[in-house]
Amino acid sequence: MSRLGRRCLGAAAGLAIDRVVGEPPAGAHPVAGFGQIMERVEHALWADRRLPGAAYAAVGVAIGIAGGRLMRSPATAVGVVAAGRELRRIALGIGRAASDGDLPAARAALPSLVGRDPAELDESGIAAAVIESVAENSVDAVVAPAFWGAVAGAPGAAAYRAVNTMDAVVGRRNERYQNFGWAAARLDDAVNYVPARIFAVLVALLCPERVREILEAIRRDARAHPSPNAGVAEAAVAAAVGRQLGGSLSYQGVTEERPHLGAGLRPTPDDIPAAVRLADRVELAAVGLLVVVWLIDRLVHRPGG
Repeated sequence: MSRLGRRCLGAAAGLAIDRVVGEPPAGAHPVAGFGQIMERVEHALWADRRLPGAAYAAVGVAIGIAGGRLMRSPATAVGVVAAGRELRRIALGIGRAASDGDLPAARAALPSLVGRDPAELDESGIAAAVIESVAENSVDAVVAPAFWGAVAGAPGAAAYRAVNTMDAVVGRRNERYQNFGWAAARLDDAVNYVPARIFAVLVALLCPERVREILEAIRRDARAHPSPNAGVAEAAVAAAVGRQLGGSLSYQGVTEERPHLGAGLRPTPDDIPAAVRLADRVELAAVGLLVVVWLIDRLVHRPGG
């Protein structure tokens, strides 16, 4: 068996670990420690220029690779950095609160999924925010960690999570990070490019009755999204569940007009479970795909083969 086969099997096992165990406690999560270190790095390097931001990103990637080398096992690394179980749990909780009419509770929980301002969101706005987050973060927290674990082992999975975390912290388009966060944001776009499209393909394969709508939504709508990857994932899920996502939203008091994704009615909280079930099936399909690659690799490299 080749290294690729072992890494694919390890990545599949890592996703399975996350499904069964979930994320480590917040206080003991390696990502929390990474964030604390990067706060110090930012304090030392920050300047309103791209070059110091590139140095910040390089330090973060190096720390991620080192952490992955310490973990050694792709199964351990992917199991630690994946977060599909927690993503789906939070999404369903917000959906239940909104369906029960408890909008204050739903709005209070929403910042754990998205960065937009929740105060003025109605039921439909909350539902759209949750479904969009389920789509985008199923790439960030499921498909991409497994992909990079399969491609580059434990260092790849850990370095991916480092990039994703740096983007969440400094990749914002505001006065402080417009230049300093540029490198981290572009790096995050690059490392998510293939995983986002793998996610969209899996969505289409799992929803054969809506393949035409999914492909059309991606072709028509995704390119107008400010993210080259989130637009693909969100358009695919919008078409798969038959609802329209996107539109006007507010970040830190600034209104932003996002493109509409998909066609049909605007979502309601009752649509959230369908999106979560789809994300869950995508994760299972990703596990299955990784196992298939491992089996093929094992057959190709078997003794005397």
